[in-house]
Amino acid sequence: MESYKQLQEQIKSLQSKAEEVRRSELSRTISDIRAKMEELGISVDDLQRAQGKQKSGRKVSAPVAPKYQDPASGKTWSGRGKEPKWLAGRSKGDFLIR
Repeated sequence: MESYKQLQEQIKSLQSKAEEVRRSELSRTISDIRAKMEELGISVDDLQRAQGKQKSGRKVSAPVAPKYQDPASGKTWSGRGKEPKWLAGRSKGDFLIR
C-alpha cells in the first residue's frame, strides 16, 4: 500500500507531465489555426466581427466599399485605416476606382 506522501508526489509528477503535454498541444493547435487563417485569408478582426465584437468595444458596422485598387495585384483599399504599401508614395488619384 502506498503512503499519502507517495501519492501526493505521483500527483505532482502527473500534473507536471499533463502541463507539458497541454503546452505542446496548445502550441501545435495555435500553429494549425494560424495556418488555416493564413490559407483562407482570415484576420483576427474577421473573427471578432463574426462574433459582433471589435477591439475598441464599438459596434461593428458594415464593411466600406473600396475606393482604390492596385491594377497590378488587384488589391483594394477603402481609404480608411493605414495606407497600404502598394499605394505609399504614389498619387491616390491614379488608383481611384471609377
